[in-house]
Amino acid sequence: MPRKKKKPQGAYGWATGTPHPVDVHVGQRLRLRRKLAGLSQTELGEKIGVTFQQLQKYESGANRISASRLFDLSRVLDVPVSYFFDEMTENVSGAGKMEAALTDEPNLMAKRETLELARAYTRIADPKLRQLLRSLVTAVGRD
Repeated sequence: MPRKKKKPQGAYGWATGTPHPVDVHVGQRLRLRRKLAGLSQTELGEKIGVTFQQLQKYESGANRISASRLFDLSRVLDVPVSYFFDEMTENVSGAGKMEAALTDEPNLMAKRETLELARAYTRIADPKLRQLLRSLVTAVGRD
């Protein structure tokens, strides 16, 4: 009986040919920040010198983002480089299997309504009004 060939594995045990969970997480954070900034993939791609197709690959985790490109993205999107690694779960940072990373709850910040609310909130110029609105939403959310 012939032996089944195992899928080739990377240094940390994930199958080669599949995106690493960290690359997927960084891509999700990139997509979130791009959307919060109100930029299309084409617009952001032009600002950093890549095609929208390349940006799609970054956002899906299919292509890794180099350190210099991540630095460029952080400057254009006005966030620290560490932003892309924020909220990383143990499943992702512990180099767990991709399947484990995919079973995490969907990110609330990826929802359209959350993005629309965040964009509208950032357009409020008066800091006192923003504070009042934040207090109101916090109070309503407790109920």
